[in-house]
Amino acid sequence: MHSADRIRNLAIVAHIDHGKTTLIDSVFRAARTFRENQHMAERLMDSNALERERGITIRAKHCTIAWNDYLVNIIDTPGHADFSGEVERVLSMVDSVLLLVDANEGPMPQTRYVLMRALRLGLRPIVIINKVDRPNARPDFALNKTFDLFIELGATDEQAHFPVLYGSGLDGWFVHDLDKEAHEGMDALFQTIIKEVPAPKVDEDGPFQMQVCSLAWNDYIGQIGCGRVLRGTLRKGDDFFRHIQRWKDPANQSEGYELIGSSKEKGVHLWVTRGLNRVDADLISAGDIVWLAGPEEIQIGDTFSALEDPASAMPPLEIEEPTVSMFFLVNTGPFSGADGTAITLRQLKDRLQRELRVNVALRMEDLGRSDGVKVSGRGELHLAILIEEMRREGLEFCVSRPEVITHIDKDGHTLEPVEQLIIDVPEEYQGIIIEKLAKRKGELRTVENAGTNVIRIEFEIPTRGLIGYRTEFMTDTRGLGIMASRFVGYGPWKGDIIGRNRGSVISLDTGPATAYAIEGIQQRAVIFVEPTEKVYAGQIVGENSRPDDLPCNPTRKKALTNHRSSTKDIGVVLDVPRKMTLEQAMEWIGPDELVEVTPKAVRLRKAILDLEQRKRATKSQQMSAQSQATVSAPSGL
Repeated sequence: MHSADRIRNLAIVAHIDHGKTTLIDSVFRAARTFRENQHMAERLMDSNALERERGITIRAKHCTIAWNDYLVNIIDTPGHADFSGEVERVLSMVDSVLLLVDANEGPMPQTRYVLMRALRLGLRPIVIINKVDRPNARPDFALNKTFDLFIELGATDEQAHFPVLYGSGLDGWFVHDLDKEAHEGMDALFQTIIKEVPAPKVDEDGPFQMQVCSLAWNDYIGQIGCGRVLRGTLRKGDDFFRHIQRWKDPANQSEGYELIGSSKEKGVHLWVTRGLNRVDADLISAGDIVWLAGPEEIQIGDTFSALEDPASAMPPLEIEEPTVSMFFLVNTGPFSGADGTAITLRQLKDRLQRELRVNVALRMEDLGRSDGVKVSGRGELHLAILIEEMRREGLEFCVSRPEVITHIDKDGHTLEPVEQLIIDVPEEYQGIIIEKLAKRKGELRTVENAGTNVIRIEFEIPTRGLIGYRTEFMTDTRGLGIMASRFVGYGPWKGDIIGRNRGSVISLDTGPATAYAIEGIQQRAVIFVEPTEKVYAGQIVGENSRPDDLPCNPTRKKALTNHRSSTKDIGVVLDVPRKMTLEQAMEWIGPDELVEVTPKAVRLRKAILDLEQRKRATKSQQMSAQSQATVSAPSGL
């Protein structure tokens, strides 16, 4: 057990791909956390298979290193804006942050967000200019832009006087001065952490107190809470109080908070983190970041306190609300259960309920539908990761197109989520980018030319304007553009946005697709399926070249006759089908379409499979719209 003055708690924060997880790999090697002959995989903290495949951090993770008799708790945080809910919670457990900034890109949207959070909590960051060994590195530019960002966000004099390190997390070296110091070793980083990160401000001799900042789940143990011990100690098996507190008005936290309830609980299991592993502990003490299990239910922000100090509930933790929602529906397609496990509505709810135990930025609403529930998250990627995890568990289900969550202000005006969008693109593509985003209600803020034939363009755009744009953006820029966005708040409704201007090609029959049928269809459409692939009536098999939907029969076979055709020996030439990823499918579908997700396939389909029923539903909607227009029209017209 370390005393509080020998403990340092910090988080690593940065924009996506600025090198957080790679830096931790080098920290482990320099601190000799593993044996000399022990194999170390790359990006050790990205333990999830999805994280390794996509190269992003999805969940915040905690590790511990020992250096010169100091215990350093490090929390690796996600860099993508959709997972910023993970960042909000863990910052309350630490006393400083390592702010990584790419030496070429400089501060990006998520850099602004995480820095704003850290400054609000009174933390004094340590700035690390990473990737200075790259040929296009601009360390002075990155530092100046970072300092400007500190001032813009209202940093105090002490916070703006931040220590700076330069180096390469991949190669494992950091220095204070690039010109005067040798580019080797991590000692400068460790010394700066010990010197600049304050020891936890805790009361080692007071009654026990900690607040839950992160959650985990174990099927055998149940709910597990993680947080920093603020006062005293707790032994395994000791009793304590669990306090549940909530804001009186979440929209106006100045109203204060109230205690919802308290219960007497027992600390059945205690853990501390050493290296990458949780280690059983008989005693936890002030200053350390620990894990605790025992209470049947644990929620983010709950306060645990000693029995002799029953009135010590702390303010709840602030968790920003979701901005995007979609429906998760039971798979009713003809191929249901062919690739995986066809689940019922009850099983779907149970799986989502398990996710809610650890994913606090997620929301689930039961709107009374017999076929599904509404799920809300922080963005498209946030929900797409959940869907991908569920399909890898063998589940089959359908999801609808993502929609933004709107609010009504006190004057009755509709407000929608707005995002700051930053695009780095070669100069020759700036015209098409500005044109496309203007149609999506994007407002141009700044254009910056760094003199390297790459232009940085900043927009303010409604969240719904970005739905379905990423694939189009990569096509327009030939894959050379980089876009990043972050949620900045709610603004007035911008009006209708023109979505996809091409219709769907819909199968009229069920069976294997044939090359003969596809050859005729591809002359008017982009095909999504290949020969011998099984399709069903109501499945979307392509994108029409015109705005209307195009019914077709991709299973049609060539008629067999006794006559010899003059073109018999001419081979069938087929285009390569467009295979959509899960995210691309979610962006592409329209309001009356669904994505069918199975362990082996991602299919697109109409919500109503039968053609005649779709026609009746469309006619009914048109008549309803006409009647509403007649009622709302002024008299005499």
